[in-house]
Amino acid sequence: MTVHLRKLCVGIESVEHLEEVHAHRLAQAKASGGPPMLYAYTRNTPKRKDEVLDGGCMYWVIKGQFRCRQEIIGFENGVDEEGRKFCLIQLKPGLIKVEPRAQKPFQGWRYFEEKDAPPDLDENAVKGDDLPEEMQSELRDLGLL
Repeated sequence: MTVHLRKLCVGIESVEHLEEVHAHRLAQAKASGGPPMLYAYTRNTPKRKDEVLDGGCMYWVIKGQFRCRQEIIGFENGVDEEGRKFCLIQLKPGLIKVEPRAQKPFQGWRYFEEKDAPPDLDENAVKGDDLPEEMQSELRDLGLL
């Protein structure tokens, strides 16, 4: 059974901002001669790795709402200079927008069952992108977007 992860995107203002950050990180990796990989850093390694690697995604929470997802393709464990363990969640480049859904703050990452995942955003649907995000959220809650 596939399990997803959800994680807060601290310091990120929008999906477009996250795309810019990812592009910058990929460019830095390429310039340093390393592999062009994207990672999400965390202290705890998921115990349900096999379920996550069975098609699981990282669902990013931006400004209190699920906004996009990204395929998880691997995990790397390590130890920092101070002897603390960490895990790098390896992510496939490219974000898939999802229908915004409110999410209360939490720390770290959390498992996320397939049945609870917001659906992908229909690119043909009326989105109201030119409206403020707060207004978009309220209109979605009312079923108007």
